[in-house]
Amino acid sequence: MMQRSGARVIVMSKAPVSGQVKTRLAPLLGMDGAAQLYCEMLENTLVKLQQAGGCEVELCCTPDARHTFFQACRARFGVALTEQQGADLGERMSIAIASALQQAERVVLVGADCPGLVMADIETALQQLDGGVDVVLGPATDGGYYLVAVQANHACLFESIAWGSAQVLAQTRENIERHGLSAGLLAMRADIDRPEDYLAWQQAAH
Repeated sequence: MMQRSGARVIVMSKAPVSGQVKTRLAPLLGMDGAAQLYCEMLENTLVKLQQAGGCEVELCCTPDARHTFFQACRARFGVALTEQQGADLGERMSIAIASALQQAERVVLVGADCPGLVMADIETALQQLDGGVDVVLGPATDGGYYLVAVQANHACLFESIAWGSAQVLAQTRENIERHGLSAGLLAMRADIDRPEDYLAWQQAAH
């Protein structure tokens, strides 16, 4: 059996095609501006992960890994490229985590749109897993989460969730409780999905 590595970080990633990413930001930034912002946020996430070291990093790509942006990320950051599979976000995350757990003992999955993510979040999540917690979540201000970390495949986490709603974190925690799993929570962070998220982030940065 292949020896599994310690930890793998999955970054869920979309090809930065104008009109297909961060469309809720388009009224403020335009379609091209929203796609450019997505590129910058994803690159910033990869820079942080590269600086942290110690974890293998995987870009889990949609619609496929052939986009020039993904290829450039692989060349620049040395990340592995995989492709998202599944009908909805929950299924795509579940499959990505299950696949990564065949190669790593612990998996941390993050989005590309949380500029407040710091490497202490990843380290704390891994420490909580090492302490015996089943699932670690990083709650987002919009009612979702920006991080989920596990050391076993819990497909139940992603079932019956109203993706994109303000109920995602609460419904996920209900699934955790229903299946008798233990949960740890990280600091709350903001995803940049809506114009008000962007404006608040810009204000905080200056």
